[in-house]
Amino acid sequence: MSGGPSDPRRARRTVTRIAAGVVRTEDDAVAVERALEIRIGGRPLAVTLRTPGDDVELVLGFLAGEGVIARRGDVTAIRLAPAACDDEPDAVEITLADAVRLDWTALERHFAASAACGLCGRAHLASLRAGLTPIPPGPPIAAAALVALPERLREAQVTFAATGGLHAAAWCDAALAPRALREDVGRHNAVDKIAGWLIEAGRYPADEGVLWVSGRAGAEIVLKAARALIPVLAAVGAPSTLAVDLAAAAAMTLVGFLREGRMNVYAGAERLAP
Repeated sequence: MSGGPSDPRRARRTVTRIAAGVVRTEDDAVAVERALEIRIGGRPLAVTLRTPGDDVELVLGFLAGEGVIARRGDVTAIRLAPAACDDEPDAVEITLADAVRLDWTALERHFAASAACGLCGRAHLASLRAGLTPIPPGPPIAAAALVALPERLREAQVTFAATGGLHAAAWCDAALAPRALREDVGRHNAVDKIAGWLIEAGRYPADEGVLWVSGRAGAEIVLKAARALIPVLAAVGAPSTLAVDLAAAAAMTLVGFLREGRMNVYAGAERLAP
């Protein structure tokens, strides 16, 4: 992951630091947050606030998580359109394959996602469970190796180390080897970028491995992991009640408070080996 002066994920801003009665002014690295509009066939579908970079992965993962596409071949063209000025959103133009039918009315909302929530505007909670397929049992995951995962991933969070302002998501294979890590101001955006990476790599749905997230495990994160058929979701923070219920419905393993050598297992404990 790039960390140089031209890194689109971070910028310099002036900050006044006050500590122990001492005041000093200096430049500091700040995480970039910009709007991205997703268009399909020239028609706006969604606007999300994200950290620039990996935008193709973000869009592919977003569309997969919403059930619009299931594989890379469902998209025939992707065009990035940077904003002409800071007051306009960047854009991604998507062309779907002829066989893909997008029912705009069935989406139940005209997406207006923020960096904080991927579910704003849902009409019915029942729609959250639509299309969830229970994930079959697989090889057990070693609990001791899972507990050690956050420390292994820490050094890969380059932009967070510089700014302190980004979430991270990572996908690890069945052997808990980290394969991809993405950062973003939004938890769900980071997860979408991982899903997009899986699509680009021809590994979506994953059918194996662990999705690790640096923040809490909200319902939107569980849904995205479940639709990618990732059997284990491990979060540094806490889950919500809806997240636990959705994980159980999808036969997923849901781990929270994975930090400092400990963890809580809220669903699917049978998938973890002592």
